[in-house]
Amino acid sequence: MGEHLPTLITDLGLILCVGAVTTLIFKRINQPLVLGYIIAGFLVSPHFSFIPSIADEHNVEIWAKIGVIFLLFSLGLEFSFKKLLNVGGSASITAIVEIFCIVTVGYFAGRFMNWSTMDSVFLGGILASSSTTIIIRAFDELGLKRKKFAKVVFGILIIEDIVVILLMVMLSTMAVSQHFNGGEMVVSFIKLGFFLAVWFIGGIFIIPTFLRSIKNYLDDETLLVISVGLCLGMVYIADSAGFSIELGAFVMGSILAETVYAEKIEHNFESVKNLFATIFFISIGMMIDPVSMYEHKWTILIVTLITILGKLLFTAIGAIISGQPLKQSVQVGMSMAQIGEFAFIVAGLGLSLGVTSDFLFPVAIGVSAITTFTTPYLIKSSEVVYNILIKILPQKVIKGIESYSSDTQRIHDDNKWKKIIIQTISTISINSVIIIAITLIVENYFLPFLMTWFTGFGGSIISLVITFILCIPFIWAIIGSKPKKEIINEFWDESIYNRAPLIAIISIRLTLVVFCVIFIYNQFFSSKIASLILALVLLITMYYLSKYFNQFYNYIQTKFIFNLNEREIIQKKNEEKKKKEKFQYTWDNTHISDMIVPQNANFIGVPLGDLDWRTKFHINIAYIKRGDRILQTPNSESALYPFDKIGIIGNDEQLQKFERYLQIIGETPPEDNEIKNTDNFTLQKVVVPKDSSILENKTVGDIKDDSKAIVVSIERDGKFIQNPDRNAEIKLGDYLTIVADKKSLKSLIQKYELK
Repeated sequence: MGEHLPTLITDLGLILCVGAVTTLIFKRINQPLVLGYIIAGFLVSPHFSFIPSIADEHNVEIWAKIGVIFLLFSLGLEFSFKKLLNVGGSASITAIVEIFCIVTVGYFAGRFMNWSTMDSVFLGGILASSSTTIIIRAFDELGLKRKKFAKVVFGILIIEDIVVILLMVMLSTMAVSQHFNGGEMVVSFIKLGFFLAVWFIGGIFIIPTFLRSIKNYLDDETLLVISVGLCLGMVYIADSAGFSIELGAFVMGSILAETVYAEKIEHNFESVKNLFATIFFISIGMMIDPVSMYEHKWTILIVTLITILGKLLFTAIGAIISGQPLKQSVQVGMSMAQIGEFAFIVAGLGLSLGVTSDFLFPVAIGVSAITTFTTPYLIKSSEVVYNILIKILPQKVIKGIESYSSDTQRIHDDNKWKKIIIQTISTISINSVIIIAITLIVENYFLPFLMTWFTGFGGSIISLVITFILCIPFIWAIIGSKPKKEIINEFWDESIYNRAPLIAIISIRLTLVVFCVIFIYNQFFSSKIASLILALVLLITMYYLSKYFNQFYNYIQTKFIFNLNEREIIQKKNEEKKKKEKFQYTWDNTHISDMIVPQNANFIGVPLGDLDWRTKFHINIAYIKRGDRILQTPNSESALYPFDKIGIIGNDEQLQKFERYLQIIGETPPEDNEIKNTDNFTLQKVVVPKDSSILENKTVGDIKDDSKAIVVSIERDGKFIQNPDRNAEIKLGDYLTIVADKKSLKSLIQKYELK
């Protein structure tokens, strides 16, 4: 008798078989697969008795926890901090207004229905995000992805993802501590922001460098193992630091998203993510209790109405506040009126922590199911709603909104001041975080170790020296890494009102350096006078050794910036390489070939302009040799006659095609002796200088008329214009491929100062 299979294997087989069936059904009816997985979970749960149920729920919970880790890791891979910076003010303001209002309304709605404080708080968190999957699917079906308002919607979704992850961290902290003190929440957010900055800065500096050092060994299998290992490693660090495992997974995904391997990791990880995400959503579905959902049907209806009306209204108001026109604000608002996948994660978090009631999850499921089906219809009806608003709103209000929108979009920041302020804030913030992180690491890890080796103050002194050695480049950066001297001098001389802010900025930098030194010193000793003396000595030392500190800091900064932008740098290099190869191919294959006009050709005597060979065959005629006479760069009125020898410009393929055409229309006689002077024609690539004014507003036809030269192609911004029309305008910086006789070409280059 064989051994029984472990329940883990039988449960996993049951889950995946039922999940496969619901996946096929929901793909067939064109509905979100997430809902199919949740229904599959209900079918294998104890609440549904018509098919076998899973035997050990604890095993499934562990699989589900791995699933949510990989789901958040995958979301981080799709996310990019640079993408967040590029979201734009409109989407950011809209998202902040919408999230704050809907979370507040969700909380008070829960309290109004006599829910507990934690249930009400988690309800607000459930309503905080919309469904990216549902919105993208609806936009695809309705052909709206390229619309202007869709870009705002996608920006809002990015902000929502970040905010909901931070909310999950906050809710986890509140659930564990059961405290709602405002001061404690502020401290928690500061702590969270500090650790996020440390993880991101350290991760960007270390991980891309590490991956580059082992790039020769990174096949698909190795890259997958390393990326999963890094993910779980960050999960452990986040959990040890008192944060949620979901946050750790997301942070590592977002760090890897900045590397050159992001797309490859995402592709390799796709199957793993899909498998565990399926198990996670099925485990969510196992929590569905139809009896409980029926008992709370009115609650589901109320929360659904709050979701649709609240998110619609608050998102539209946020869009208006951000400066969007009324029509676009309505479209944005009616696109966001649903809850999505994060709602299940937030609801599941409350249940796993044991701080929310059992009914909250079925409510989230019911609301999500209803709003999934209403979203496409709401988006479709946005035009109708806008037209109704135009009719019922007072004209004064409509004009006020449009006027506000126009004024908002005309506002421009002072770029010079903006540059100084942004650089100052970013320099101070980043280097302060690094200094604090280094100090805390030395204090908490190195100092206890050194205390076992040294008695008295020996361990503290060594720790202090190590800390200052590591921190000096970053302390120097706070005061030394400033805007260029020319910019500061320009501001100083521009107006006396600029001088006070500049002095204030410099004073703040000096003060912060003193505070940093005092902070470091006080972690190991307590004398304030000694710390002030040390700060003064350090400032003098940095002044005399500023050259070396600056070089070292620039090296670190350059390394970090390269790691952060490595994907874009390599992508740009590849594009330039392709562009060069493309031009090289075109240049190498474009040449002049002599051909004879057949005796019985049907185009004899027809003007070249009527033949339109440039359009049909993409060739040009450099010259016509008739007897002893050569007609250079013939114009559209020129005609061909039997036995004319013509110089045809084109690449191999174009010339072969035109030669076959001549062979078809007539018998080509054997060539006579080599005709003189035709080898005097040449093809050359030249550049129109960007500082030139001679060729500005000139056309291809002007060059031909002036210099008897043919412009075969124009390369502009990496794109080629083959056989440009004679009315095509020449622009500064263009690369021109020109055919003419050598003397005319030399004269042309000198006349127009070409390079």
